[in-house]
Amino acid sequence: MKRLFLLVMLFCLTVAGFGQDVRKKAISEIVAAEAAFQKMALDSGVRAAFAHFAAPDAVVNRNDVLLVGRDAMIGYMKKSTATNVTLLWKPDFADASNDGTLGYTYGKYKFSATDSTGKRIESEGVFHTVWRRQPNGEWRFVWD
Repeated sequence: MKRLFLLVMLFCLTVAGFGQDVRKKAISEIVAAEAAFQKMALDSGVRAAFAHFAAPDAVVNRNDVLLVGRDAMIGYMKKSTATNVTLLWKPDFADASNDGTLGYTYGKYKFSATDSTGKRIESEGVFHTVWRRQPNGEWRFVWD
């Protein structure tokens, strides 16, 4: 009976440890996805980066309006007349589910652009992004 108990305990500890390894790996991947997202925003533009890293069913909140789906988000961004758009951010914290399929980040961002009248617009604040692993293993955001 003691052996059975010890085997069950060993199995439980192994499974619990495996879950933590999966979670830690997911957190690392999410932080890497955020870094790649930021780099693409700088190199290729904010719209291109958001289009690439958004899941097809992503939801974004812009000016208290929920844009549901990547296509709605891209349509909204295409209407913008702002130029010289720069968006900088870095997560201060990242976490993931034990099964490694869902995670989130939050941190500070800085936004700047020139509006259609030539006026410089600047803002900064806090972002919160929810990430979901896609069937192909890549991370895409589902909430921003």
